[in-house]
Amino acid sequence: MGFNCGIVGLPNVGKSTLFNALTATASAESANYPFCTIEPNVGRIAVPDERLKKLSTMAHSAVTIPAQLEFVDIAGIVKGASSGEGLGNKFLANIRETDAILHVVRCFENDDITHVSGKIDPVSDMEVINTELFLADLESVENRIPNLQKKAKSGDKQSKEILEVLTKVYEVLKAGKPAIQTEVPDEEKDILKQLQLITTKPVMYVCNVAESDVVSGNEYTQAVVANVHGAPVVIISAEIEAEIALLTSDEDKMAFLNDLGLHETGLNRVVKRGYELLGLITYFTAGEKETRAWTITKGTKAPAAAGVIHTDFERGFICAETISCSEYLECGSEQEAKKSGKMRLEGKDYVVQDGDVMHFRFNV
Repeated sequence: MGFNCGIVGLPNVGKSTLFNALTATASAESANYPFCTIEPNVGRIAVPDERLKKLSTMAHSAVTIPAQLEFVDIAGIVKGASSGEGLGNKFLANIRETDAILHVVRCFENDDITHVSGKIDPVSDMEVINTELFLADLESVENRIPNLQKKAKSGDKQSKEILEVLTKVYEVLKAGKPAIQTEVPDEEKDILKQLQLITTKPVMYVCNVAESDVVSGNEYTQAVVANVHGAPVVIISAEIEAEIALLTSDEDKMAFLNDLGLHETGLNRVVKRGYELLGLITYFTAGEKETRAWTITKGTKAPAAAGVIHTDFERGFICAETISCSEYLECGSEQEAKKSGKMRLEGKDYVVQDGDVMHFRFNV
């Protein structure tokens, strides 16, 4: 089950520097000119989770495997991208394929790094990006409606259902609102998701600041927070994160962070918030062979959660031996948790909770 965040922003805001730090590689070329990223770069990043380390230690596991998120570094978008400016629709198409958007905003001054509009104005920058994404959706919907109308008139039931949802979306977009504000009943939500409209995707804003502003932010970050309508905002310094990525030991990284007055890297916060943004939770499997974190969406029932490990687990699901992570750690081992009655047998209707430690019984 893959989940990914597309990293977007104007050219020269620090997207590729952030991506390089996230993946601790130099696979995305960073350069001081627009469109240095010609193809989207993809990296898989471990989701930080202290519970996993503790469970692995208690289970004496030979291998520890964290949950992962995928990040896609998409080339800088410029004004007019929706009508083909810059590298235009190619990169808008890349955004459509992601599950969420990580919007990097420049909140630092640096005369050596050019700004496409000649001045630092994060609110204006966000408006440029959001307008292009909005216009791309509007054009996409306008182009799809006529074809669907023809198919619906000929009696195609599926086309008629899609057209009904698309018409609602069109009215919302015409009113100048993002497609995510379209009100549809539960039975139409899957259709809305399948339309792959950019403005239906959840967004997180990342303010890239100078080292001196990484703890408290600045006037630019305050302006961003005031204009994102409650969307999550993370303040980082991409340059600092790039330096931390070069350090080899956890001790050196923590010493570096402490010197800056920080408790964890900005990238950890980005990954954690990305996980939350996508509505994801973690359950664990633990044993001597391996302890592993598994990613599922909130509200997933036990059989579907088992299916993330193997389809046979879902197909032949009987029940799930379940212990909450906190009770597992409190008892000190799986055996002690069982002795103290902390283990539960959960059936097909059980909704898996974040932090559950599970063992699935199945028969195929």
